[in-house]
Amino acid sequence: MQILWLGNRKHAFVFLAVALVCLALVQMGLIGAGRMVMGVLSQKIIPIYRVDTGGEKKIAISFDATWGADYTPRLLEILREEKIKATFYLAGFWIEKYPDMVKKIAAAGHELGNHTYSHPHLNSLGEEEIKKELMQTHEMIKELTGKSCTVFRPPFGEYSNKVINVAKDCGYQTIIWDVDSLDWKNLSAQQIHQRIVEKVKPGSIVLMHNAGLNTPDALPGIIKELKEKGYKFITTSELLIRGPHYIQHDGEQKPKDGAEGGRTTV
Repeated sequence: MQILWLGNRKHAFVFLAVALVCLALVQMGLIGAGRMVMGVLSQKIIPIYRVDTGGEKKIAISFDATWGADYTPRLLEILREEKIKATFYLAGFWIEKYPDMVKKIAAAGHELGNHTYSHPHLNSLGEEEIKKELMQTHEMIKELTGKSCTVFRPPFGEYSNKVINVAKDCGYQTIIWDVDSLDWKNLSAQQIHQRIVEKVKPGSIVLMHNAGLNTPDALPGIIKELKEKGYKFITTSELLIRGPHYIQHDGEQKPKDGAEGGRTTV
């Protein structure tokens, strides 16, 4: 039995439903069945949606690149002017189409992430097919830039234990997001701005797209307001906890036993 979780709100609904079922089973004397349900739930692997920064106002802005590159130079210019490093999750077919842009992103000091080769629904693929999707893109990025990726974002935010385990075997941490700009829906710059600044909190991972129609117009104002609120912008890998940690049910990566030593500092 597997449950596909696509977001934090759904996490809460699933846990509430399971808790109610288990309570009912216990009341009926079916304690063994209740334990079985909880066992299935406990085996579900959760990727990282955000990070416990201990209250430090650090966030990671990320851009998925799967179509178009016309707006990317402007995004890079804004990030350079603001002295900000972001994470770009690249699909392999996009890399093939825009190899020079990949080199420019890397040369600017931004982190490169893996977004598979063909942007498929990974849950429908076998383990070897998932591995091929990841490693093909991994090798393309390494050949172009000399850099090895360590963070992976599954297309559509879809994942399963199978997907996360294969990614781990390939040397990747699976990263989702907790703030979605919805810029791919061609929202206005003001709508994108409002969605992000209202939802961001310490440790947030923000999802944007390099080809969002109004993303370049929205980005400067977002950065300005969040900087005024005391936020620092770092890459996804810099945000992650490197020491002993666990990922709680809502996708927040937290240090084990309250240890602070694993956090990357800026």
